[in-house]
Amino acid sequence: MPQRTRKYKILKVLLRGGNGVTRWQLRRGLAPRAFALLETVGRSTGRPRQTCVGNGLIGDTFWVIAAHGQQADWVRNITKEPRVRVLVNRRWRNGIATVMPEDDPGKRSLTLPYRWDAAVGRAIATTPLTVRVDLQPQADQGG
Repeated sequence: MPQRTRKYKILKVLLRGGNGVTRWQLRRGLAPRAFALLETVGRSTGRPRQTCVGNGLIGDTFWVIAAHGQQADWVRNITKEPRVRVLVNRRWRNGIATVMPEDDPGKRSLTLPYRWDAAVGRAIATTPLTVRVDLQPQADQGG
C-alpha cells in the first residue's frame, strides 16, 4: 500500500465533521441526491464502514472517483473485500467494487451524474482513482 501523504492526512481531519453530517442526512433521506453512502467492510475489524461519495449511479453501475486513491481507507477496504452496499437515491443496493487503476479519473468524471467538480477535485485530490461498483439489479435486492 502507498504511504499516506501529508495533504491526505490534513484533509481527512478537516473533512471529518462535514462527512459525519452528510452521513447522518443520507441515512435519513435528507441529503441532496448528488450524494450517496458507500458501505465497505473494514479490512481489520470486519465491521461496516460508511463513507460519503458522489452519486455516480448509471443504470446498475455505480461509479466513484476516490480523490486519494489507495490512500483512502475505503479503497483499502475494497481491495481486501470487494462486496459493498451503496445507499443511493434513498435505497440500499448490494454490489461488487472494482478498483480501476487503468481508467482516467478526469475523463471518467465528465461522464458522472454528479459531475465530480474537476477544479475542486484537482485541488483536494492526491492520487485520484476510479472505482466501479457493479450493483445487483434492483429486483434481486430483496428487502
